[in-house]
Amino acid sequence: MTTSTIDTDVLLVGLGPVGAALANLLGRYGVRVLAIDKASAVFDKPRAIALDNEALRILQLAGVRDGEFETLAIPQVQYRSPLFGRFARINSAGIIDGHPALVTFYQPELERVLRAKLAQYPRVETRLGAELESFVDDGRSVHARLKDGAGQLTEVRARYMVGTDGAHSLVRRELGLDFEGRSFQQDWLIVDAFDVPAPIDHVEFVCDPRRPTPRMVAPGGRQRWEFMLRPGEKPEQMEKPESVRRLLAPWCDSRSIRIERTAVYRFHAREVKRFSKGRCFLAGDAAHITPPFAGQGLVAGLRDAANLAWKLAWVLRGQAGEHILDSYDTERRPHARKIINLALRLGALVMPQNRATAFAVHGLMSLLRLLPAGRALFEDLKVKPQNTFDEGLFWRERRHQRLRAGAMLPQGWVRRATGERPLLSDDALGLDWALIGFGVDPSAGLPADLLQRWQAAGGRVWQWCQRSQGQHLAAPEQRLEALDEALLPRKVPLGWVALVRPDRCVLAEGPAVRCEALLRRALQTLAAHSSTVSLNPRSAKHAA
Repeated sequence: MTTSTIDTDVLLVGLGPVGAALANLLGRYGVRVLAIDKASAVFDKPRAIALDNEALRILQLAGVRDGEFETLAIPQVQYRSPLFGRFARINSAGIIDGHPALVTFYQPELERVLRAKLAQYPRVETRLGAELESFVDDGRSVHARLKDGAGQLTEVRARYMVGTDGAHSLVRRELGLDFEGRSFQQDWLIVDAFDVPAPIDHVEFVCDPRRPTPRMVAPGGRQRWEFMLRPGEKPEQMEKPESVRRLLAPWCDSRSIRIERTAVYRFHAREVKRFSKGRCFLAGDAAHITPPFAGQGLVAGLRDAANLAWKLAWVLRGQAGEHILDSYDTERRPHARKIINLALRLGALVMPQNRATAFAVHGLMSLLRLLPAGRALFEDLKVKPQNTFDEGLFWRERRHQRLRAGAMLPQGWVRRATGERPLLSDDALGLDWALIGFGVDPSAGLPADLLQRWQAAGGRVWQWCQRSQGQHLAAPEQRLEALDEALLPRKVPLGWVALVRPDRCVLAEGPAVRCEALLRRALQTLAAHSSTVSLNPRSAKHAA
């Protein structure tokens, strides 16, 4: 048994989809990463099946181009009852921030794409078949011991460690962080199949109290059913071919289709009280587990990755103080809890405990659909919590709210002034901080030393122009010509400015006359010794 030693910036434990996305983001930011996974290959069966527009936008930020993995747009989600028929519907046919509102996908394909992309980053090293044995956080570094399949030990010294090692996270257990919440008593049988005759084109929840059954279509000619098992039904019995055939009988003859996978699982609603401790962080299922009814489990983990990656990068590159890392927990944990609560509410619709409860719940939903506000709650996706932070690394000024600081900047189609093809604005803005002037040059009149400090902190300056705008223009390399109304004039007026973080969250906004004050405060907020700057937006609610 031999021992080697590695120094790195970030030790990433777990290379599932969340870990692989985080590794790609860190690689794009130029961070040294050692990413390990105890499995030697991608698990080749589907698990997560749904992604929303937010997840697709994060994958775009991680360098995944459109079409690199197959997706299937879902136009609607239907809720059906044997008593009331279709009693609720979610309209998911729209395009939001340049991406479909809801798609299904094949998880092994996405994981392979993400892992393959890591090879392009010289500062990212992956080790498959390597397992974390132990670690110690001494306050300056994390010292970890790894062991591979041949018994070789590796000592790692990392500035930070991130546990993306799933629901049974060793990192979480060793940190002593309790996984609070509950596991539900119902077992569910998943059946993934090919070649299903007359496949549906949407997601459907059959909310029958006798046996709730979600079903959905997926890429590659797949279809999935999830059957809730009744009391007394044993998982090993229900996975047998004859049991699966009986369950599928209302939809198809199972002898004429190909079964890809059957598995029994029990869903959970859990989260840790803190997403970080010392120099160690948790993300994805290691930090929170969401019941499947909202299709947000993997999406929530990708939000973690996008939020954490740039903060680690800016600290490691010396462009921000370590205090900004505290905002990861402050921002992400409350939103993850909201998503868990949404899934629990939707679960109450899907699996009522008896016919009386089903009659009351589904009947109420049927009545609410008669009212425009009630119908919009579901059909316009208003039931989904917005990814807007309550507290964190941003500030709001009550009189100057158009985009709402703490929310994501809408993405639109733009064209650079140099005459290139249209592209999505996140691709145009790149990986840096952005000072954006809408219809105005935000750098006009700013002191040269202030702009230099902004550039040194990893910031760029942009002018988001009206289409064919011909006056008051910044230099061509700073101009983005709007090709839609994602921002101008639908969200912001001419003469507005916004400071936008690398994860596309709005740090602050206001009229162009406030640009210098906003920029100075932003630099103070990022500075290594900015503990006096409050990151709680409530402290700014009475600001000018």
